Amino acid sequence: MTLRAIGALVAANLRRQTRDRMGLFFMVVMPFITIIFVGLAMGGNSSGSQIPIGVVAQNPDSTGEAILAELRNNSSLAVEEVESADALQDAVRQGSVAAGLVIPTGSTELDLVMTQMNGTGMAARSAIDASVGKVAGVLEATRAAESAGSSPEQAAADVQAAQEDAVSVSVATSGSGDGTPSGFAYTAPANLLLFTFINSMAVAAALVESRRLGMTRRTLAAPVSQRAVLLGEAVSRLLVAVVQAVLITVVSSLMFGINWGDPLAVVAIVGSFCLVATGAAMLMGSLAKSSSHPPALGPPIGIILGMLGGCFWPREVAPDALNAVGYAFPHAWAMDALIALTTPGTGISQVLLEVGVLLGMAVVMMVIAIAVFRRRNLVVS
Repeated sequence: MTLRAIGALVAANLRRQTRDRMGLFFMVVMPFITIIFVGLAMGGNSSGSQIPIGVVAQNPDSTGEAILAELRNNSSLAVEEVESADALQDAVRQGSVAAGLVIPTGSTELDLVMTQMNGTGMAARSAIDASVGKVAGVLEATRAAESAGSSPEQAAADVQAAQEDAVSVSVATSGSGDGTPSGFAYTAPANLLLFTFINSMAVAAALVESRRLGMTRRTLAAPVSQRAVLLGEAVSRLLVAVVQAVLITVVSSLMFGINWGDPLAVVAIVGSFCLVATGAAMLMGSLAKSSSHPPALGPPIGIILGMLGGCFWPREVAPDALNAVGYAFPHAWAMDALIALTTPGTGISQVLLEVGVLLGMAVVMMVIAIAVFRRRNLVVS
């Protein structure tokens, strides 16, 4: 009887949810609009792919050709030749390339074009600086050899010989550093957390409406226990959160080629976050006095927590104090874990702390929500 009652409550809540066309738009369409536009603004590429840069180099001299060759030899860059500086600025502004370089003929004054002060833009700038630095080093060494009395041909030969004898140094990056994903690989997990939380809070309006219409108390008049009512309402909110998270995970994988990482770890992190969102929705629905309050309050609360949790911009661009405050809320822990899982080889053992913190937050939130829900919805006076 209890299971049938819970199932009936869940089915009734979900039917009511599917009739809300505006709510469905924010669940099914809006997340992907946001992912596409913000992902393109962040470079559009996914983790592990080459960083696209644009280069204007019409009729390059020997120095320009050397810089262009170094950029093309950089395995982390995908070099695209652009016709003019104006076209390059447009490409950078639109996000089709992460940065650009204008190489003028007969001059060593290069123009670097970039607008993104995020991980992708900074990584592109670092790679361009490294390539230009190599060419500059060769030019300086050649000039020094000529100043010492060598002919241009002999100086060039000496520098080339020195390059061949030089020790080869390879640099590998470990840890978070520049390993922060960019483009769609960053915005997909960020918007999963944002929309899962915001839409969970928004659908809490149904709880207020049930209380206003007396549906909860009429249900209790039937042979249905308070526990069944409580579980039915909680499972309804949890299903909404899970459906939202699964939808973004699957569609973003198919549309943008996002690699979310170890499936077990992703399920643990996203499942824990859904439980937190469920608790927040139950609490919001129990405290709100009007059904208009959850849709009005949910988005700003979710956006603020998302800002503090790094869902809008990479954490490294925010002040330390702001990052510290963010760890008081679930978004920061979930975002850190989902970003970490995009690094190959990262599994559940590397995100156990984040899973534990999220589960702890979920338990605290659910206990408070259940206590408030019982007092305001299940006490028949």
